[in-house]
This record gives sequence, C-alpha cells and structure tokens, in this order.
Amino acid sequence: MGGGDGGGGGGLTDQSQCLDLHTREQLPRTTANRVFAVVYLCAIFAVLYHHFLALFHSTSIVSLLFLLADAVLAFMWVTAQAFRMCPTRRRVFIEHLQDVAKESDYPGLDVFICTTDPYKEPPIGVVNTALSVMAYDYPAEKLSVYVSDDGGSKLTLFAFMEAARFAAHWLPYCRRNKIEERCPEAYFRSNPSSWFLGADEIQLMYENMKDRVETVVRRGTISHDYINSKQELEAFSRWSDGFTSQNHPPVIQVLLECGTDEDVTGHAMPNLVYLSRGKNINVPHNFKAGALNALLRVSATMTNAPVVLTLDSDMYSNDPQTPLRVLCYLLDPSMDPKLAYVQFPQIFNGINKTDIYGSEAKHVFQIHPAGMDGLAGPIYLGTGGFFWRKVFFGGQFESSEQKQGMKAIRSREVLASAHDVVQCNFESQTQWGTKMGFRYGSLVEDMYTSYMLQCKGWKSIFYHPKRPAFLGNSPTNLHDFLNQTRRWSVGLFEVAFCKYSPITYGTRNINLLSGLCFAYYSFWPIWSIPITIYAFLPQLALLNHVSVFPKVNSFWFFVYMFCFLGAYGQDYLEFISSGGTIPRWWNNQRIWMVRGLSSFSIGSVEYILKCIGISTFGFNVTSKAVEEGKSKRYKKGMLEFGVASPLFLPLTLTAIINLVSFLSGIAQVLFRQGSIEGLLLQILLAGFGMVNCWPIYEAMVLRADEGKMPLKITLVSIVLAYPLYLASSVAF
Repeated sequence: MGGGDGGGGGGLTDQSQCLDLHTREQLPRTTANRVFAVVYLCAIFAVLYHHFLALFHSTSIVSLLFLLADAVLAFMWVTAQAFRMCPTRRRVFIEHLQDVAKESDYPGLDVFICTTDPYKEPPIGVVNTALSVMAYDYPAEKLSVYVSDDGGSKLTLFAFMEAARFAAHWLPYCRRNKIEERCPEAYFRSNPSSWFLGADEIQLMYENMKDRVETVVRRGTISHDYINSKQELEAFSRWSDGFTSQNHPPVIQVLLECGTDEDVTGHAMPNLVYLSRGKNINVPHNFKAGALNALLRVSATMTNAPVVLTLDSDMYSNDPQTPLRVLCYLLDPSMDPKLAYVQFPQIFNGINKTDIYGSEAKHVFQIHPAGMDGLAGPIYLGTGGFFWRKVFFGGQFESSEQKQGMKAIRSREVLASAHDVVQCNFESQTQWGTKMGFRYGSLVEDMYTSYMLQCKGWKSIFYHPKRPAFLGNSPTNLHDFLNQTRRWSVGLFEVAFCKYSPITYGTRNINLLSGLCFAYYSFWPIWSIPITIYAFLPQLALLNHVSVFPKVNSFWFFVYMFCFLGAYGQDYLEFISSGGTIPRWWNNQRIWMVRGLSSFSIGSVEYILKCIGISTFGFNVTSKAVEEGKSKRYKKGMLEFGVASPLFLPLTLTAIINLVSFLSGIAQVLFRQGSIEGLLLQILLAGFGMVNCWPIYEAMVLRADEGKMPLKITLVSIVLAYPLYLASSVAF
C-alpha cells in the first residue's frame, strides 16, 4: 500500500519479494472458544426457557426483572463471543524493511498530541510526550510534531518554548547513544548506571526546564525574566484581556522548523508546532474530535505528511523504532489497499501491584483488539494509532509537493492558510465531522470514527509488540475513574442508538462478527441492568424470607451454577493467559461491578435526560495531576473515595444491603426459618457481594485517612436502605 499514497515502496528488489515484513497467527485458544460457545449457548437457552416457564405459571414484577437481567447478560455474552472467534497475534521483521524501501522513501509522519487543561494535564508531562516522539529513529525532515492546546493556555505555549530549547541537547544525546527510553522524565528515573557520558549535564538542563515550567504553572503567570526574545514576547501578547479558554482567536506558533533550526551538533530537528484553534462560546467545538480535525487541517497546510499518529498528552513513546515497525505494514506491497490504520495497545505505567481500579483494562486494550484483528480490525483506542491521512479525506491524498510546493512552514502564506482553517466557524456548512476527519456525534469519537471507517470498507491492524510502543498514566483515584466511565457511557449510547447503530447497520456493512464487536462496546453501559438487579433483588428477597432461585437438588440449580462459573472461568483463563495475575483479575471483576452499579447506571440516566433535552454533563478532562497523599494510598492498594459524590451512593447502598441480607440468610438457616436448599444461591450471592464490597466497608468504618468514605454518603445510604426494604416487602 504506500507506494503511491505513502511515498514508500520505492527501491523494491527481487530479494524483498521473498522476505516477510510481518506475520500473523491465530491464537491457540480459538478452537476451545468456539466449542465452549456452543455449549454455553445451550445453557443460556435453558435459562431463558426456565424464565418463560416461570412467567407462564406466575407473572410478577420480580420474575420480569430477572428475565430482563438474564436477557441482557445473554445479549452481552453473545456479542462478546465475536472477539473470541478469530483472535490473532502479529510479528514484524524490522530488519527486512531496508530491503523494501530506502530511508529517503519513507513517508512523512505528522504526530498529533492533544491537551486541554494545564492544571489537569501538567504541561511538563505533555512536553515529555512530545520530546519522546521527536527523538524517534526517523528522518528529521520527515517528522513533524503538532501540539493542540484546546485550553488556549499561554502556560502550555511557554512549556513548549522551553522544550524546543531543551530538544537541541536531548535529541543528539538520544541519537548518539542509541538509548531506548527517550522520554526524559522516564530516562532520568532509571538506574544512573545505564546512563552515558554527558547525562548529568543533560539531566541538569532538564531539571532546570522542569522547574521553570512548574513554577510558571504554579504561579499562573509568566515572569518577564523567563522570556528570552522579542518573538516570545510577541507570541504571549496574543493573550489579551478578552482571551479565554472558550472564546479566543486561533494561535499558531512554529517553535521549530526543519531545515532552519538545528540541534547543538548541527543536525536538523523535526518541526514542532503549537496550535490553539479559534473558539467562540456560541459555536460548537466538538471536544477532542474537533481538536483533531483542526490538527488535520493545519498540518495539511504545513507538512501534509501521508501518515498521522495521534497521542494523548500523557502517552509517551517507549520505543524509538515504533514508526519503522508500522512501516512493515504500511510499505508492504501485498497489504490490503483498504488498510486505514495500525493500532497499538494502551499500556500504563505506575499501576499498583494489584491494579485496584482495573486501570490496565486488559480486555479493552489488549484482549479484544486481538480478537477484532482477525476480523476487519480493531477499534481506534484514542491514542497510539498510525493512520493514512487519506482515510480522513475519502481516500484522496495530495502530496505536500503538489499542494504547496514545499514552502517554509514559517512563511507568511502558509501561516495565513493555517490560521484560516482553524477559525471557530471554518467547519460551518462543510462535511467535517460527518464525511471528513474524525466523526462528531459522540463523546467517544475514537470508537465512533473507527466504526464509521470500517462501515466504509476500511480495515485496521492491531500490533502488540513485546516492548510497549507507548506508556501512559491512568487515574489513581476512584472518583476520576468513575467520572471517566460515566462520560464514556453517554458517548457509547450515542453510538448505540444513532441511525448507524452497530447492531443493525454495522452487522450489515462490515461483517456480522465485527458488527457484534462494535455492538458490545456501544451497548456496554447496559451491564448496569443485570448488575444492579443481581446486586439488590435476590438480597431483598432473602430479607423477606423468599426464595427466588432453584433449590440445590434441582437440575436448574446446576444450570445456573454452570452459567456463572462458566462465564467467570472463561474470563479468568483469558485474563491469565494474556499475562495477568490472580489479584489483578479479582480487582478487574470487582471494578466491572462497581462501574455497573455506579458510572454505567448514572451515565445511562444522563443519556436519557440528554435525549429529552435536559443536559446534565459537560466534557470533563480526566486529571493527570497526582497528589502525594492520594499517590501513597494508591500504592498501598487503598481505594480513594474522599469526596461526597453521587457516584458512591449506589456502592455504599449495595454494601449495606448485601451485608444485612447475608446475615439475615445465615440467621434464617441457623434458626430454621428457611430451607438451606432454597436459600443457598441467594446466601452465596450476598456473600460474594460482601467480599467484593470489603474495600467499601473499610472506607465506611475502619479508615481515618482523607480517602475514606465521607460520612454524609454513609448516612444517606443507611437512610435509603430502609425505604428500599419496605418497598421490597410489598413486591415479595
């Protein structure tokens, strides 16, 4: 693919026809997955048949709710099987790349880095991400880094002015010593025994830069002592009194230009461009998708590289040869011409030993993409995706030489064009966000964009190298984590119930299995239905001395147990075989239930309110800033509550109901008020809920630190538990 559109494919030799640039193999568990799917499907039909029999004899709100819960579980299980039918693993042979294309034939690469708030996404972290990709083992004249500052903060611009000066020393150090860790912060945290000559001097430069940037952010203003030239002073003068994050003209600053700016060794440096698109409070800006589309247009006027890499502000490069690994796919002459992008997994560093928040998200970022890779390809994960630029323009591509005659990106003409395409009203009456660029219409623009691309016939590839290509940060407190998934819930429902719903449109226009994969994610928040029902209904029945599950000596008891243990067992084996540990798996299933009770439920309510015209949310950036106290508790494996948030109410209410129910069930058995055969499943379920709620009990009663459960939340939950019990006594 890349011969004409990507500038690659030149220099092919007869020998290159025999050399594999990459291979793909099916995972060994595929056959077992398919056999188990058939067996488990029979069990699902049996359970649903049992429900219909019960409804036929006696229809009640309780029996209808259990049918609803199991029907949703069945739907989600069926859609999840699509990931398990053709999981694959890929390898690349980077040493063969030189036989396919010369370095001069490599396609240009534009890197997009998005940031929004200098206080939630500290600029020094964004700087580290930019420096790590600027140091790629890639021709400098073919590499450009664009930073989108959607908060329009001069503090971020200052940080990148500092970064441009530091890069002149950092890039040659990386190149000369061929180091793998090219994120300065990560490198200087490593063992000094692995450092090379001159590292101490470079570290001092970095620490001075870091101190200046953090001082400016802390003060919220830039001292004149920190401004080094009239050009810098002129750049900051654009922040006038009327300039706000939601209302300002475009700001574009070329910080480094290849061919003009050189490092301390005289070597060319990559282009580095700061951008803050124009905004007006009366014009929709479409959040991250709008920022990425602004980057597409600005980069098209400046460098117009055929390949585009998108990165989150904290997702730094961990492998300087990542672009070369991508070229093993993009420059393969035998590759499907409809290949749109190569997706790398999101890998996080700094996760505590047992991953208490399930931040690794192994299924979302590793297991499921590998499953989709055997179909039409994985979803775009929002970061770490290498795209052919042409896919955003309907498959058309015009090289930079054809487009602008290779004008300097600091030229007045190029800058004027760049400013024009990021005016706040530029997209009005255009196809941007609908047929061009990243798609609008959902808060999960990454999933929606990749879904619509696949509906148009484009394909994608998932590549998971041994050394992670990128490393990032994940939320280290529960409130941020739940807020993030609450926001995703609204966005996912926007995809699920749009006119291009994956369950109808996707299954027809991609293929059945890929459509089911996208349906699984778009309907993800409906996990809240069965989780909430099974977290409360059997327990409330137990409190009312009512048996709702089959007796131990019944055939249906074993069917129910098989469904529970089979689903959990398959999930466990999948997690462990993908490199997970038992404690991490346990916390992963716990956080699945926490999300179902809290963020998925509240997100679902917010989506319904949005549909009837009541807006209750905005786009909240997940904080990447880490407080020392929270960090210490996180490393100890303690869940962070600390704020009186409605997101915690369902959790504490569940903990109370399951505890009281379990004790009541045990008392009924001991004092022979109920039969153990009829109540066993309910007692086990309440006990299972109690074990999962242990960190909540700790936070409610045993902890005294700032991360404990606020007393207000505990008291409100106790107050709510009693009327819930009274209501259940009527139902049962």
